[in-house]
Amino acid sequence: MENLFYNIAILGANGTIGNAFLSHFSELDNVKTIYAFSRSKVSFKSAKVIPYKINYNNEEEIKASAMISSKIRKLDLVIVANGILYDNQAFPEKKISEISIDNLKKLFFVNTILPLIFAKHFLPQLSNENTSVFAFMSARIGSISDNRLGGWYSYRASKASLNMMIKNLSIEIERTNKKAVIVGLHPGTVDSPLSKPFQKNIPKNKLFSPEFSIRQLSKVIYSLKPEDSGKIYAWDCVEINP
Repeated sequence: MENLFYNIAILGANGTIGNAFLSHFSELDNVKTIYAFSRSKVSFKSAKVIPYKINYNNEEEIKASAMISSKIRKLDLVIVANGILYDNQAFPEKKISEISIDNLKKLFFVNTILPLIFAKHFLPQLSNENTSVFAFMSARIGSISDNRLGGWYSYRASKASLNMMIKNLSIEIERTNKKAVIVGLHPGTVDSPLSKPFQKNIPKNKLFSPEFSIRQLSKVIYSLKPEDSGKIYAWDCVEINP
């Protein structure tokens, strides 16, 4: 039986991936409410979408957001779409001499620490009546066994750490909510500001539109079962080894 997600929370709803998830789920009949959290208020024309501005540096706001989104009904699906690869001050490192403490701190906060704080407050609000899903945006580049090129120290390490947190969370939640599924999702290379500087060598058939990637990932989400908890899946439904 296909999973049914009536009440959804999306964190990072203003980003390319988060906004594409927002568009996709708002069009589905079985979805009743979507709480859209972002640093800047989300503008979205759908009665299903309830936008909230959130300060990610304030844990009390994160806690309040979890309570708001689950006040009427427990959450069936939570998607953490936040992530950072580079910004104006930092670019992916090609060699160890390019590593900086500030860059490491920044990427680990957004890619590992912040998702874990989200989990601290949103995981207890997952439904235990039916299969519920807590999905983090992971990346194939976070796989240690798949690392063939090296480099990108901060990004690789922060995503590898996220993958370990996903495994940890899946073990813990199984003790209190046996119907919950905690997974990482790899969207592929999506045409977005994040990937823009790195698209030159990407084959056209491997550069996905946000809409295509999210359609694929939604198929993964709808197919998940409790025994899949703790795993990382790519857009094509293939499990990624840690």
